[in-house]
Amino acid sequence: MIVTEMGGGSVEKAKVIQCLMFASGVNTLLQSLFGTRLSSVVGGSYAYLIPAMSIIEVRGNEMLDVDPQERFLVTMRGIQGAVIIGSSFQMIIGFLGVWRNIVRFLSPLSMVPLVTFTGLGLYYLGFPIIAKCAEIGIPTLIFMLIFTQYLPAYMKFKKPICDRFAVLISVAIAWLYAEILTWSGAYRKSKRYSCQTDPSGLIGASAWVNFPFPLQWGAPSFRAGEAFAMLIAAVVATVESTGAFLATARYASATPVPPSVISRGIGWLGVGTLLNGLFGCLTGSTASVENAGLLGVTKVGSRRVVQVSSFFMITFSILGKVGAIFASIPLPIMVALYCFFFGYVASGGLGFLQSCNLNSFRTKFILGFSLFMGLSLPQYFREYQLSTGTGPVHTKALWFNDIVSVTMSSHATIAAAIAFILDRTLPHPNKEENGSHLWQRFVFYDNDVRSDEFYKLPFKLNRFFPPL
Repeated sequence: MIVTEMGGGSVEKAKVIQCLMFASGVNTLLQSLFGTRLSSVVGGSYAYLIPAMSIIEVRGNEMLDVDPQERFLVTMRGIQGAVIIGSSFQMIIGFLGVWRNIVRFLSPLSMVPLVTFTGLGLYYLGFPIIAKCAEIGIPTLIFMLIFTQYLPAYMKFKKPICDRFAVLISVAIAWLYAEILTWSGAYRKSKRYSCQTDPSGLIGASAWVNFPFPLQWGAPSFRAGEAFAMLIAAVVATVESTGAFLATARYASATPVPPSVISRGIGWLGVGTLLNGLFGCLTGSTASVENAGLLGVTKVGSRRVVQVSSFFMITFSILGKVGAIFASIPLPIMVALYCFFFGYVASGGLGFLQSCNLNSFRTKFILGFSLFMGLSLPQYFREYQLSTGTGPVHTKALWFNDIVSVTMSSHATIAAAIAFILDRTLPHPNKEENGSHLWQRFVFYDNDVRSDEFYKLPFKLNRFFPPL
């Protein structure tokens, strides 16, 4: 999305994609082994895009007459430095247990808007993008609906083939259809790049074999203002990752995640963000919302599957041509899958309502007000950003403007913060209204023997890093 804005071309874009895929594979493996131990994939976060675009704008204005290649390198080093600083925040609050003490105050009522908007907050990645190439996106949506909902109901197999392979079959059919349209020259005159396979020439620009390595773009540069904005992006990514962890645990049939385990996972997300900064991925790491929804589609919650997929990501990142082939899938196809994945995550959040007293007006107010404000406030900031190119806050400190824009543009952060504050401050006649009495056994790691079954560290590491 942003490599061309930095002055880079197809070669740089291919390298950045390879770096992001390599870092995602390594971070997923680390998270499944030493983090939350859930079957959660770690990928790039959209929360870092606003400060990254701000850095690009500032560096671009400083180097108007500079060669685009040199401008790309200087901008890349600036973003790397800011992301590295942002990673320190996640590691500190995660490994020192600060996030654990915050998550302990979450109740099922405050988890509803957090998890729900972790999925619904990315609604702009849905039908608006499918509509840009409806002849490819809508068939993918229909194929997914048939393979995941109708065929399992009407055709009985010995094994759940339709559920488990619906994504592979649907993408293969739609991808082949898109390839035929591209080869036949259907978009030669219209230049609808979102419908074409490999419109950026990534396959031709990628090397056959390329080993991503740290600091390949040079030594990172650091500026205080840019670092502050990335720190807030790390806060937003932390909140959204917490919602993704809770949804993943729900669809993986695991017990509710103990706060100490979530804090441990956030610490390892910080390590992942540090790796992203060192490799030049242009964004920090986050628990993949798409993968949490994928568990609901396939009904496969094994962490072993995720660990094997991490090795595939690492291999494809080294074999540049192979990774570029997968990156050439038209965006409407992937967005059609998002409609299912994000929907499952949102419904997983609504599932926490079964623990709450919905007959209470206190519960109804907290739920309705947080959901409405979680939609309304970020929408105002997003519309203002699209119409003017900047956020509604205008001060001389660009880093402060970015901090406000990043925070207020996150649906999950706004909704969860409002629900959390109201739930902790509004008086209630009994603890059964918000469902907290049902979660007491999971607040501390040792209160339920099943916690060891899902979240115990391997290689007897629990004796050195005991969860609290």
